[in-house]
Formats: sequence, C-alpha cells, structure tokens
Amino acid sequence: MSDQTNIQTVQQAYEAFGRGDIQGVLDMLTQDVTWSMPGPAEIPHAGNRHGVAGAAEFFRLLNEMDEVLHFEPREFFTKDDKVAVLGRYRARARATGKVMDYGWAHIFTVQGGKISSFLEYCDTAAIAAAYRQEAAGAH
Repeated sequence: MSDQTNIQTVQQAYEAFGRGDIQGVLDMLTQDVTWSMPGPAEIPHAGNRHGVAGAAEFFRLLNEMDEVLHFEPREFFTKDDKVAVLGRYRARARATGKVMDYGWAHIFTVQGGKISSFLEYCDTAAIAAAYRQEAAGAH
C-alpha cells in the first residue's frame, strides 16, 4: 500500500468516528488489532486491548465517560506502514462535568488496507483530573 492510501484509510476511520459510526471504525480493523492508550487506572479506557472486541470496549468506555465536544485530526505524517496524526480533543467528563482540552498524537500501523495497531499519546494527567471527584470540602 502507498503512503497516501494508508493516510486515506486512517482518515476514513476518523470520518466514521466523527459520524458516530463506531461499527464503521471496527470494520476497518484487522481481527488481531492492538489498541493502546497508556495511562493510569483512573482512566477506564486506558490500557492495552487486543482484537476487534478490545477496540470495541475502548470505544464503549470512551462513550460512557466522555461527551465529546470537539475532535480534530490536524496533521498526518506517514512512513512505510505507519501513519502518525496530531490533533486536538475537547470533552466533558460525564461523571464530573469537568472539561478536558488537550492535544494528542495517534500512531497507526496499516496492513493490507486495514488498521492493525493504534497507539495514543496524550495528556493523561488532564484526563485523570477531569474524571476525579473533588473531596468534600476541597477548595
């Protein structure tokens, strides 16, 4: 696959996510996909997941936790089977009402026109803070 074709594959996945078509995203993944977002345990969707079911769990938890206000992939870079994307995310934590706003980097591996791995780097401290309930009497 060409670098441009790999970028188009990733862009199609983002377009499906933007429409709320999670099944459309899942259909673009290999059966043995690895889906990773490093982060502390207080972020329910952080961690390493495997297979389409693991990716589906990531999206289910993300939807339960966040009301997405803005999601924007901004810049795309490619080399061989890798696609790196820089973007911005803004969401409200459903449990606390706190808003998180941060930049992210996503690294995809594309094989045979399907996404075989996803790795997200972002400000996990900002996410954890948005999910954290304030202690009673805290200022």
